Amino acid sequence: MVYDQAISKSILSLAGLTALQQSIMNLGMGILMVQGRINSFGVNVMAAFSSAVKIDTLAYSPVQDFGNACSTFVAQNYGDRIKQGNRQASWWILAFCLVISSLVVFWAKPLLALFSGDPEVIQIGIGYLRIEGSFYVLIGFLFMFYGYFRAIDEPMISVVLTIFSLGTRVLLAYLLSAVPSIGYIGIWASIPIGWALADLAGLYYLHKKAVKPTN
Repeated sequence: MVYDQAISKSILSLAGLTALQQSIMNLGMGILMVQGRINSFGVNVMAAFSSAVKIDTLAYSPVQDFGNACSTFVAQNYGDRIKQGNRQASWWILAFCLVISSLVVFWAKPLLALFSGDPEVIQIGIGYLRIEGSFYVLIGFLFMFYGYFRAIDEPMISVVLTIFSLGTRVLLAYLLSAVPSIGYIGIWASIPIGWALADLAGLYYLHKKAVKPTN
């Protein structure tokens, strides 16, 4: 066993940035930053949001493993095999998210009934889940981007995408919910919009950092 300073530095850099990115995402920073705005709409909206977020997070959490699997595959391959792997991962993410979205959208009411018996809270929560649940494929692709950029030794891009996603969601949540005709629905809509914008940024970086094909 021989200590290699260059390898150690690379591991620490990759691990540190990955830990930062995962912490920002999994500690619910975006939720915390809009919680005050949600609270301003009253206890029913607060209760609906609290219940729906639990279902929401549980529903799309498995998609993170697609991103992790993609990361492992990309890190162990190169060139055309990476492109092929990304295409297959995209199809699996699309298929899985469509199934999960369908279940959450159609079963929103009984799922929420597990957390609350208040009809108004359930109705508000249904609105959240049907907006959010219809777009799980967006966060599915975002997880894939996170894994891909970590695998090609560009973990900072994953951090940037995470911050960009959360930042746009928080900004849009405040802007949209300030419109009287939209109200708290703007907070719900801001989340998939933030995912979509981060996906577009991910596509830009994917093209910019594309792995060159090999013979």
